[in-house]
Amino acid sequence: MTACGQSGSYYILDVLNDVQVHMRLDKYIASVTDYSRKEVKRFLHAGEISVNDEHERNPARKIAEDDQVCLQGVPLEAPRTRYLMLYKPEGLVCSTEDPTHPTVLELLEMPRVERLHICGRLDVDTTGLVLLTDDGQWAHRVTSPNHKTGKVYHVTTVDPIAQSAVRKFADGLMLNGEKERTKPAELEILSEFEARVCLHEGRYHQVKRMFAALGNKVEALHRERIGAIELDEMLEPGEYRELTEAEVASI
Repeated sequence: MTACGQSGSYYILDVLNDVQVHMRLDKYIASVTDYSRKEVKRFLHAGEISVNDEHERNPARKIAEDDQVCLQGVPLEAPRTRYLMLYKPEGLVCSTEDPTHPTVLELLEMPRVERLHICGRLDVDTTGLVLLTDDGQWAHRVTSPNHKTGKVYHVTTVDPIAQSAVRKFADGLMLNGEKERTKPAELEILSEFEARVCLHEGRYHQVKRMFAALGNKVEALHRERIGAIELDEMLEPGEYRELTEAEVASI
């Protein structure tokens, strides 16, 4: 199916699955352009929309996957789904908007950033890998504990890291305010004050709280990897790039 968007490949296309089960014409056009459904209806009434080379005025017309929709004679190009990695710097929050801090979405120079899912949020003072996509199912695979996608962090602590912490992380820890132990986590001690941690769940401030449960404090936290996707060493803080096909398929 060809669909039509005015500004190219960065528009979101969560609509393809819906089209396969027949989406309303006005909803479909609004999904792949900047126009509201009210504006789309004006185009319909003016006879400026065609389906399969025939003028269409009915906004409730159901669109099938192989239909060709044109606006003012121009075929609508279906935008591809976006998959991005971003190097989050310190001082930004992982949300669509925040009254106090700038958000990671403000770093993106593309349309409709507010529709991107932020896969695995980081605290304002945590740096490193953030994944973003408008593919809701893919985002769920990244974040759901059921998929056991490991998240790897480099940790710097205030106090020395005891060797006994390795076993305690593997056994799971009771965190303050929680009713269940954390899932088993891998802890690799790199030096007296540095370690690498791999988590398979994403509780609130989990890494910091796990070290706090052992009487230690995290001084710096940096996410290096999610699943098989590693933060690109060529990226500087605040920069981003598209994921490769292999990276997308790895989740």
